[in-house]
Amino acid sequence: MKRKYYRLIFYYLSIFIMMIGVLQLMPLIILPFYPQESVYLRCFLVPGIAALAVGALLRYLLRDTEIIKLDKHYDAVLIVSIWLSAILISMVPWMMTGQYNFSQAAFEMTSGYSTTGLSVVDSDSCPRIFLFFRNITLLVGGVGLVLILTCAMNDRYGLNLYNADGHSDRLLPNLAKTARVIFAIYIGYIILGSVAYMLAGMSFFDAFNTAIAAISTGGFSTRTESIYAYHSLAVEIITIVLMMLGQTNFFIHYSLIKGRTRPLRKHCETRFFIFVAVVFLFLMNYNLMKSGYTASLGESLRVTAFHFATSITTTGFVGVRDMSVFPSGFATAMIILMLIGGDLESTGGGIKQYRVIVALKGIYHSIRDLLVNRKIVKTNYIWRIGKKAELTDEEVSSTTSYVLFYILLFFLGSFIFAMFGNNLQDSMFEFASALSTVGLSLGITGYNAHPVILWTGIVGMFFGRLEIMVIFRALLRGLKDIQGREN
Repeated sequence: MKRKYYRLIFYYLSIFIMMIGVLQLMPLIILPFYPQESVYLRCFLVPGIAALAVGALLRYLLRDTEIIKLDKHYDAVLIVSIWLSAILISMVPWMMTGQYNFSQAAFEMTSGYSTTGLSVVDSDSCPRIFLFFRNITLLVGGVGLVLILTCAMNDRYGLNLYNADGHSDRLLPNLAKTARVIFAIYIGYIILGSVAYMLAGMSFFDAFNTAIAAISTGGFSTRTESIYAYHSLAVEIITIVLMMLGQTNFFIHYSLIKGRTRPLRKHCETRFFIFVAVVFLFLMNYNLMKSGYTASLGESLRVTAFHFATSITTTGFVGVRDMSVFPSGFATAMIILMLIGGDLESTGGGIKQYRVIVALKGIYHSIRDLLVNRKIVKTNYIWRIGKKAELTDEEVSSTTSYVLFYILLFFLGSFIFAMFGNNLQDSMFEFASALSTVGLSLGITGYNAHPVILWTGIVGMFFGRLEIMVIFRALLRGLKDIQGREN
C-alpha cells in the first residue's frame, strides 16, 4: 500500500511541476514592453522548459496510477513536496543571474510563495522581469498551491488534501467550483485595486504588482521604500482597503457578494477584529504622540492606521522611511499584531484570529468551570461564519497546543537572531515578521545577512505558511517509512 501512495504522490507532483514550469515562463510576457531585459530570457526559459519536460515525462511514466485516497499522513507528504518543488524550481532564475547564491535565492522564493515579502533584493535596481516574477509567486502562494492542484483532482480525494492544507470551509459543495469562486474573487480585487492605484497616480506596472502584493498580503513592492515612496495619502488608503480585503475570510467575501451580511456581522473574527482595532489604534497612536515621533495628530493617526493594518493583515508594506526609529511601545504592538494575524481561510498569516479567539475562550471556560458547580455540564458555543456552532473541548485543546507551539517557535527563532548581535526586541520583530509571513523588516534579514539568519527565516516562513502541523505530519510519515513501519 505504501508504494501505491508514493506512486500517487509523484503522479500529482508531476502535474504540479508542469504548472510551475508554466509559471517560470509567465514573466516573459513583459519582454515586449521592456525589450532591454531580453538578456534574462534564458533565466526563465531554461527552468520553465525543463520543468515542463520533467513533469510531462513523470506523468507519462505514471499514467496508469490508481487514484485513491491519501491517508496516514501521506497527504501531508504531498503538500510539503509541492511547496518544496515550487521553491526549488523558482530559485533557478535568480541563481542563473550570478548575483544570488543558493541561500539568498531560497530565501527570496520561500518569502514569495509563503506571501511573506521579506527580501534580499534591492527593488529599485532589480530588473522588472524579476519583480514581476516575485509577484507571480505571491499570486500563486496567496490563493494556495494546494488549491490549484486540487482543481485537477477527484473532488472526493481533493477535499482530503484541501483540508490537510489548513482549509476547513468550502464555499460550494463542489471543490472545483469553490476554487473557481475563490480565483474570481481574488482576481477581481486585483483588477479593481490596479485601477484604483492608477487613478491615484501609479504606473500600470507598479499598480498591478502592488495590487497583487496587497491582496495576497505579501508585501513585495516595486520600490525599495515600499508604499512610502509614493508620498500619497490616496495610495495608502487604497492599500489599507486591499490589505483588509486580503486578510478577510473568503467565505465572508462570498456571502457579501451574495448580499448576505449576517455572516460578517455574526462572525467571531469580525467582532474580535473591531475590539483589537479600537484598543491597539488608541494605544499605538498615544505612544507615537507621547514619544514625539510626529508633530501633529493627523500625521500620527496616518502612521498608526497604516502600520496597524499592515501588521495585523500580515502584509508588510511600509508607510515611513525608517521603522527603526519607532518608539518601543509602538514596535511591541506591531509584534503582537503580527503574531495574531489575519482571518482563518484568508491570505493572511500569523496564528490567525480564530485560533486566538478559541484559545481565549478555552481559558475563560476553564476559569468559569472552576467557579461554578462541577455537576453542571455546559455546552460552549462560538459564532463562526454567521452560525452558532459548538466549541468542543477537543478543538480548544488542539488549538491551544498550536498557539503554544507557535509562541515557542517564535521565541526560538528570535533567540537565534539575537545570537548574531541584534537586540532582543529587533530580533523578535524580525522573526515575528518571518514566522507570521508579514515582511516588515528592520534590516536583520537582507542581501548581506549571515546564512544562518537567512535559513532561520526560511524555516520560519515555511512553518508559518504551512501552519506547522502539516510539516510535522509529513516528517513523521517519512520517518516511519524509513524505519519500515506501516502506521
